[in-house]
Amino acid sequence: MTTMILLHTSDWHIGRSFHGTGLLESQRAVLDQLVATVRERGVDAVLLAGDVYDRALPPADAVRLLDETLAAIRAAGAAVVMTSGNHDSAVRLGFGGALMEASGVHLRTDPERLAEPILLEGRDGERAAVYGIPYLEPRHLGQEWGVDPHHTPVMQEAVRRIRADLAARRQDPDGGPLASIVLAHLFAAGGQGSEGERDIGEGEHLDCGAEDPEALVGTLGQVPVSVFDGLDYVALGHLHGRQTMAEHVRYSGSPLPYSFGEWQQDKGGWLVHVSGGDVTAVEKVDWPGGRQLAVLSGPTAELLESAEFDWAEDRWVQVTVTDDERPEKALERLRARYPHVLVFRHEPAGGRKEREKTYAQALRDAPSDLALTTGFVHHVRERAATEEETALLDAALSAARVQEVQA
Repeated sequence: MTTMILLHTSDWHIGRSFHGTGLLESQRAVLDQLVATVRERGVDAVLLAGDVYDRALPPADAVRLLDETLAAIRAAGAAVVMTSGNHDSAVRLGFGGALMEASGVHLRTDPERLAEPILLEGRDGERAAVYGIPYLEPRHLGQEWGVDPHHTPVMQEAVRRIRADLAARRQDPDGGPLASIVLAHLFAAGGQGSEGERDIGEGEHLDCGAEDPEALVGTLGQVPVSVFDGLDYVALGHLHGRQTMAEHVRYSGSPLPYSFGEWQQDKGGWLVHVSGGDVTAVEKVDWPGGRQLAVLSGPTAELLESAEFDWAEDRWVQVTVTDDERPEKALERLRARYPHVLVFRHEPAGGRKEREKTYAQALRDAPSDLALTTGFVHHVRERAATEEETALLDAALSAARVQEVQA
């Protein structure tokens, strides 16, 4: 049986850093694995469902990496269909789209073109209509399209336009079987998010504030999966964990972990098999690229000495020490064993003691500068300042007051 193979991927976030550490070489390594999959599995097209870059204005080395990767995918024999996500600048990502179309790289960054499919023909003659829905700004498009300015009505209108075009094409008696494939960048209701999607920051794609009635993750309101009923395959982007929302609606997840909340996730994509105008199989493909993550917790002595944690020594590490009091030079000592500690926390094993007032309230209510500073010591170290520390703080405050008067 002849088969067209599509590779579903998303959320490359090229140019992203991880707790101050650049990820470009890890991204290069995992994208090399993606290209190898294209070559080895005879992939006909790569579907990239948004968040290509991590910023609307990506750095030059991120742009070069995307250029090299697209060229390598084309050299391996696959077309590319790419949409913009909420991290991307749709205008910048879409620049040169008309020229790139002729070379087999198809950009869909303009909402007005979402019902213009890329008509793919596989190496074995199978056909698919691929529709790319970029990230849709509901406040802008709701008014323009005459629907409520929220994510679900706007997405429903986008899919309505796609269905109309698809129905017309399938009525063509000379067309033959035609599978319907849709790319979209959104938060589907019921999806499992992580820290990586929440940190989406600034720019023209910041959507709505906390007062918006829709549920938000990474500023994207949740959209019911039923919106896509009847379509053969929906390749979603935005959530970084690979997951199946319905048999025909899936997230590929990001190719690398972008938060410690993703440290136990298998990373990769989906291989989608199309035959006879239908999706006949969906297969997982893994890419174990870049430095791995570890999340550790325990008493400082145990973290430093136990062989139980040998596996984490070369990983990027988030570590939580559970000693009753914050150990001296704990981070420095831990980095002697785990040189790549990126996040350090102190959380006593019994949990933080209940406070009558929040720290912010304590700051507002502090009766003196000395009470304010000793309160800070208590908040950070989880213990009261010693007499010696209190005396040093008092002397420093007195000196500061003298300088202020003399200035």
